[in-house]
Amino acid sequence: MHIDVLTLFPEMISGVFDSSILKKAQDKAKFSYNLINFREYAENKHKKVDDYPYGGGAGMVLTPQPVFDAVEAVTYDKATKSRVILMCPQGEPYNQKKAEELANEDHLVFICGHYEGYDERIRENLVTDEISIGDYVLTGGELGAMVVIDSVVRLLPDVLGNKESAPEDSFSTGLLEHPHYTRPADFRGMKVPDVLLSGDHAKIEAWRKRESLKRTYERRKELLDQQTLLEEEQEILNEIKK
Repeated sequence: MHIDVLTLFPEMISGVFDSSILKKAQDKAKFSYNLINFREYAENKHKKVDDYPYGGGAGMVLTPQPVFDAVEAVTYDKATKSRVILMCPQGEPYNQKKAEELANEDHLVFICGHYEGYDERIRENLVTDEISIGDYVLTGGELGAMVVIDSVVRLLPDVLGNKESAPEDSFSTGLLEHPHYTRPADFRGMKVPDVLLSGDHAKIEAWRKRESLKRTYERRKELLDQQTLLEEEQEILNEIKK
């Protein structure tokens, strides 16, 4: 996978890309990236990328020319299908299903805006996806893009050390993940559940399934409405509800 990020502040992103799992993924040649300051594509003398909105109003709007030229420069290879993603509070709410979808792509392009918004022609003519990471407003799209990229790259084959880590994460199964414990078994009188020390893998798996359903029911009931539970899982959930 190759990822291009169009941003006015590339220095915000480089540190994140060169750390932790994203750095390891690059070392394994699982993905590469390029940060493009689309101000460099501005054709006016002062490299201005924003202007006042037609019709008046507060704030400035990103002009189409630098963004169009930057996107066209990174998507010149028509043989490679590119997903051009606009980070935008009006976009579809981001979730694990979307991350899994994007993880199947070869080329992702992220447009990170600033100011009051984008010229609408950018949205209508360049973009394949509009994504929002939540119902709140950030100064720019860089933080949102980093969230999306991190969640996508960790799903690429062999990026995580344990192949079972990603499929068992919260939301990957549609449910919240079960609780985790590690040594010591007794910390200040707070003990690890006996079943996890039993060595009985069938009982441990049953406990984890129950705890996952319980945690989802207690914290995110709406996720259960989107699930088609197995008969055994429905019986467990009914017991939890009682």
